[in-house]
Amino acid sequence: MDIPQGRQGGIMAYVIAEPCVDVKDKACVDECPVDCIYEAPRTLYINPNECVDCGACEPVCPTEAIFYEDDLPDEWVWYKDAAESFFAEVGDQGGATAFGPIDHDEPRVAALPVDVNAD
Repeated sequence: MDIPQGRQGGIMAYVIAEPCVDVKDKACVDECPVDCIYEAPRTLYINPNECVDCGACEPVCPTEAIFYEDDLPDEWVWYKDAAESFFAEVGDQGGATAFGPIDHDEPRVAALPVDVNAD
């Protein structure tokens, strides 16, 4: 099966927002055909340069943390910038599985309260 290349140029399509923080169910990771969802200590990040905008990740997320960028709730719009900033530092690794977990989160995510998703 031919898998298209990602959206070069940092054009964000899907964004993982606050409901994933400290939860990281990872159903989206298994569903992603291009392996563009990277794990950090507190959340998962979709690499905008590797994502092919297929949307396979969104419906399988049990916490409903994945949004198309234009559909992000106002209070979570900053997660788009956080993902872009995160990958500006980390770079494009060509696949999350081979690269492995990243040892830090984007600073704004790292600074969130530990109980941000406590019921």
